[in-house]
Amino acid sequence: MMNILLLAPHPFYQDRGTPIAVNLVLKVLSERGDTIDVLTFHEGKDVDYPHVRIYRIPAWPFLRNIRPGFSWKKLVCDGLLCAKMIVLLCKKRYHLIHAVEESAFLALVVKWIARIPYLYDMDSSLAQQMIEKYPPLTCLSKAFMICERRVVQAAAVVMPVCEALVTRIKPYYPAKIMLLEDVPLLGEPTDSFLMAKEDLKAPGIRILYVGNFEAYQGIDLLLDSFALALREVSQISLFVVGGENDDRSFYQNKVAKLGIEQNVHFLGPRPLDQLASYLSQADILVSPRIKGNNTPMKLYSYLASGKAILATNLLTHTQVINSQVAMLADPKPEPFAEGMLQLINDRDLRSTLGLAAQKLVEEKYSFPAFRMKLNAAYDHLRETIQQPSGSS
Repeated sequence: MMNILLLAPHPFYQDRGTPIAVNLVLKVLSERGDTIDVLTFHEGKDVDYPHVRIYRIPAWPFLRNIRPGFSWKKLVCDGLLCAKMIVLLCKKRYHLIHAVEESAFLALVVKWIARIPYLYDMDSSLAQQMIEKYPPLTCLSKAFMICERRVVQAAAVVMPVCEALVTRIKPYYPAKIMLLEDVPLLGEPTDSFLMAKEDLKAPGIRILYVGNFEAYQGIDLLLDSFALALREVSQISLFVVGGENDDRSFYQNKVAKLGIEQNVHFLGPRPLDQLASYLSQADILVSPRIKGNNTPMKLYSYLASGKAILATNLLTHTQVINSQVAMLADPKPEPFAEGMLQLINDRDLRSTLGLAAQKLVEEKYSFPAFRMKLNAAYDHLRETIQQPSGSS
């Protein structure tokens, strides 16, 4: 039996990308019989799995509403996570650290000092992310890549979430790469079905976006494209699920300026267990992401829903989907609106793409496949880690 310290540098649990992925990891690891201590931020709700215990950093009053991406709040939380990690390492002997995202840099230091190996759970390239979000930092790109190379090379296993990350880290010659894609998050539609039906009640074609409103998600592109499509077809509605209050207010103002407020509806966040109900009510699902190479988690649920998908023709999407299963359009308002109109005006095309998407996800991106890949990574680690006798 192994003692595993899982570092999750984000609010956990919350219904958003990385926390959802970590929850799936815990679901599988808890079945193995190993002991898992999860160290995470103060925000979020506890989850209950066998052999899993959750530790949190202190809840300081000014550290609230920790959002995705880099921020000064997250930097402070990472510092508190480091301090709490040291306390845990002094109290207990761990055989392995499962390090999510930037916590891999903490795990690297621990490996240098305490010789504890780590698995790097890589959801994105932090070096690429920093430069895309803060272009003035381009002058530091070489330094960022050196840091990224170090943390990848020192990991016992690197577990990227998509092929683009595999391609990026191969030149670093890591010890072992094990690709672990995300999976659909759809259960059976619950009693929220009627609420979703009412929320998405509108004449004509219903277009749905699910996700946060970070700049890389392309909400501006989506709204500008929808405004163009609305000039051609009046009986269409756009529904947006997700977003913080401030973000929704900002985009509601934009919608008003575009003169499309009668056709755009911001529904706010919805629980993950209602996702299937909302997707089932849409005619077209959109993923207008404009930056980043990691595949958005929602794409797998979109595929499983059997609905037609409109996505930007960028690597973030095309490493998973192609024109046989989705409508792909360049990330500019005119071509994206054109793709939208093609789907709006062709019911048979929507049906054909939706069925092909379902087939793809069933063949390649099921939860049993996720479990098998993660277990293979941990079986490899168990074989390579020499456990000291009498460890606690």
